[in-house]
Amino acid sequence: MSLHREPCNELGSQSLVELEKFVSALDDLQEDAHSLIVYSTLKCGFCAGADLRELYQRSQAMDQAKAAEGVRDFLERIHSVLNRIDAAPLTTIAAVHGVTFGGGFELALACDLIIADKMARFCFPELRLGLIPGFGGIPRLKRDLGNAIVRDLLLTGRSINATKAQQIGLVSQVVSEGEALRAAQATAAQIGKFDRQTALTAKHFIKPVPVDELRQEIELFCALFSRPAVQAGLKKFVESTDAQPYLP
Repeated sequence: MSLHREPCNELGSQSLVELEKFVSALDDLQEDAHSLIVYSTLKCGFCAGADLRELYQRSQAMDQAKAAEGVRDFLERIHSVLNRIDAAPLTTIAAVHGVTFGGGFELALACDLIIADKMARFCFPELRLGLIPGFGGIPRLKRDLGNAIVRDLLLTGRSINATKAQQIGLVSQVVSEGEALRAAQATAAQIGKFDRQTALTAKHFIKPVPVDELRQEIELFCALFSRPAVQAGLKKFVESTDAQPYLP
């Protein structure tokens, strides 16, 4: 599955519709495939996260109650998509490079394996907006790495590079710049040598979807969203003249 939406694969309403169409075909894909690779065709990186400009513009165009309702609906739908990827009947591989921030980081975390080129950077910048990650990042990171790493990334808002990500167990392979997709394809070929049902059984055993914590994350995000600090943070982001205002 290739991501290609300028400027850096931001996840908004249109991207969500496309993702929903894709995951609806996952069960059928298992008849002909054993692996799924998610990658970006854009030079900037894998994904810069949620489409904050769209979020801000839509929230300004309606009253507070309607805006909160819209945010909850979007979160419910994106969680449904990422949960489907998380539990997919295929082995899923995120081949990442460059910016892998916020919702893009959360998309990668839904995959079984993350393969990164050496220029990849990972970050949860939501704290700068008065928010927490809302696409399932906290429960999935806790599941994979433990609470100490979550606290570091969540509370500091800083980014880590691919080498650090491999050291802490987030990334399974670090490869040369521009080689993440090729390495993911080689890994998929190796996975294809094994019995599919055995791989799926092992995946469900070692990678349960943290349903209860994911629901709690939605509630926390929605509770924070209506705060004035969040609206101020979104306004500052939208009005920024920086080419990449999401960068640390």
